[in-house]
Amino acid sequence: MKKNRGVLLCALMIGMIIISLYFDNYLAEKVLFLRGDALNNFFLSVASISSGAIIFFVLTALFLWRENKRRWILPLWMSFGISAFVGFILKVSIQRDRPYQVGLISTLPVLEEASHLIWNFSFPSFHTMFAFCAIPILAEQFPKLKKIFITFAILVAFSRVYLGLHFVSDVIVGGLIGYLIGIIIVKFEKDNGFGKNIYNRIFGR
Repeated sequence: MKKNRGVLLCALMIGMIIISLYFDNYLAEKVLFLRGDALNNFFLSVASISSGAIIFFVLTALFLWRENKRRWILPLWMSFGISAFVGFILKVSIQRDRPYQVGLISTLPVLEEASHLIWNFSFPSFHTMFAFCAIPILAEQFPKLKKIFITFAILVAFSRVYLGLHFVSDVIVGGLIGYLIGIIIVKFEKDNGFGKNIYNRIFGR
């Protein structure tokens, strides 16, 4: 049963990616009709608080706040680190231009002035990957915050498309990869307790 469910899930993911790739340009252009001053300001705010550094420090502080959750800080960091590494490799390998770079859709003036590093291409969305990789760990340790962070991660993903920084397929693939990384890290921690063991060695517990 689990094997069949896994196959079905993989097929669904592949289908979503293929469909999103097919409709990428169409969806990117349609986003223009949603733009307005209120939404522009809102999604610019989402973009400003969804940087990897802010998510890293805020979630680390959350786990530090509860002593019985601190063993999960290392798995959380590993999830971020692996996501950053995988995202970097995919970006420099595929080198897909962003929607506004190919003239498909404009981005907001404040974002045009922001410099993007040469390796910071469109596929996949690093911000989306970073947000989604933390969900399985948060769901495991802070189940009451699960819906809040899922909502935040979805807003992050949509903001990347809305602002003309990514195609829909960029955020779908980024979200799926990040989430799978988080699931693998949670399973590995449960099976091996590497975060707990290192935490106990450092603090002598």
